[in-house]
Amino acid sequence: MSGRYPRRPAPAGHNRDVDDTKPCPCRRGDIFGECCGPLLAGRPAPTAEALMRSRFTAFAVGDTGYLLRTWHAGTRPAELDLDPARRWLFVEILHTAGGGPFDESGTVEFTARYREPEGRGRLHETSRFRRVDGCWQYVDGEVDRW
Repeated sequence: MSGRYPRRPAPAGHNRDVDDTKPCPCRRGDIFGECCGPLLAGRPAPTAEALMRSRFTAFAVGDTGYLLRTWHAGTRPAELDLDPARRWLFVEILHTAGGGPFDESGTVEFTARYREPEGRGRLHETSRFRRVDGCWQYVDGEVDRW
């Protein structure tokens, strides 16, 4: 049921409409309104993996505000400019360590696929997360682009 999250236009800076009744960009298998939608709207992520998925979704819909809010203050950039020509397609979680409901830190290894005018690409990253004041935050990551 997505009645709690009606269809809404994309917030300023988004590159596409957000439809709570459509599959979530993270491709976990749920609709947006029951998956990453509540997290982008302000609900804390229960795990580091959930935060990782919601951050991928934020990249996919262009929600720079969410990306900055969920970035650890010690490593967060002052601003974030997303490439409007890059369309994020899907994310595959490869491995997680820690990052559960009772952990204070964790890592998530993933591959994210994208398309841009020059063709398709993928980004492989092992991200580090830390719980701060009860909320998961992205700290940093080791990135490989193929």
